[in-house]
Amino acid sequence: MVMSRALCSPRQRMLNAYRGVWSDLRPVAPEFWYFVPAKVLGVDMVTFEREVPLWQAHRETFKHYGTEGWSITWPERPNPNVESRSTFVRVDEGRYQERTVTRTRYGTLTSCRQYDVADPSWIVERPIKDLGRDYDAWLETAFPPIELHDYTRANEALRAVGEDYLLEVMVGGMFFDFIAGPMGLEEGIMALSDHEERYRKLQARYIEYMVEETRAICEHTADAPLFIACSWSCASLIGPRLWREWDKPGVKAIVEEAHRHGRLVHIHYHGKCMENLADLVETGVDCICPFERPPGGDVTDLKLVRQMLGGKVTMNGNVHTVETLIRGTPEDVRREVLEIGEAFAGEPRLIIGTGDQVGRETPEENIQAMVEAARSLPTPG
Repeated sequence: MVMSRALCSPRQRMLNAYRGVWSDLRPVAPEFWYFVPAKVLGVDMVTFEREVPLWQAHRETFKHYGTEGWSITWPERPNPNVESRSTFVRVDEGRYQERTVTRTRYGTLTSCRQYDVADPSWIVERPIKDLGRDYDAWLETAFPPIELHDYTRANEALRAVGEDYLLEVMVGGMFFDFIAGPMGLEEGIMALSDHEERYRKLQARYIEYMVEETRAICEHTADAPLFIACSWSCASLIGPRLWREWDKPGVKAIVEEAHRHGRLVHIHYHGKCMENLADLVETGVDCICPFERPPGGDVTDLKLVRQMLGGKVTMNGNVHTVETLIRGTPEDVRREVLEIGEAFAGEPRLIIGTGDQVGRETPEENIQAMVEAARSLPTPG
């Protein structure tokens, strides 16, 4: 049994769990994304999103609660073939819009994001309105030259975070998110059906590009895991078959390239995961989150999850963010954490996390109960 019994830093505990190595304590990493960090920093959501670096907000939040954690940084991706201009205007009390006009050699695209002081921003207008008219213009924006990527801010963030928590470098999202993001979920599904040959070719190009980007990140950033994001690329929204067909090949290619450079890979796959869990394990990814319970997810048998992960992949997550953390009592939280710990007893590949983002309504005493219960879980030695 591989062990690291010396007092570990928060970052080292996370890395040890990714590698299947025991630490002095079980890592506990609630997914504090937007709501809780904004509350800790005492800022509204507009200020949080537009003025506070995400890695910095998460560092303050993890320190505040005394937890481990993970967050993301990314390279800047300039594209000299594209000219974008944005205007940010107030549209109502506490509400703003950012309108963006993007000019390419193949046409002009427009998009709009709405901001609210109380909630994370959301997209109200996507750039592709007519696939036949807008596709080539969007394609011009979709592959910024990798040789022009700037890693300065990403490396500054990695140095600033140090051992405080695990900061990862986001390589990007999955293929369906890539093609549907600019048009919409339903439109993305229809595009795959109506224009399959076009998107088969685009999938091959995308995978080649992501492998090259993975290589560049590994060559230009300090040692850190890579992160693969998820919005609509999951079984809950596109079904397990479409995910297996369109997203799995790209994930596998990213993981293989990252591993060639000695990097770990963490993937976020929210919603229902059990029908694609064997596929995720086959990609070789090192850590998966967040293993949601019903109704948002379908994880009901943690021993089966452990069996399917086979000691090869780390589980991060599973504490119910609504029924347990928001609506439950501290005793409910402790019971759920102990249940997770019992299912993974003797297995170092476990991070006590949450089934996606911790909500703003979560009582402080329940967050503390989660941390305390995780700290009570036994480790060898």
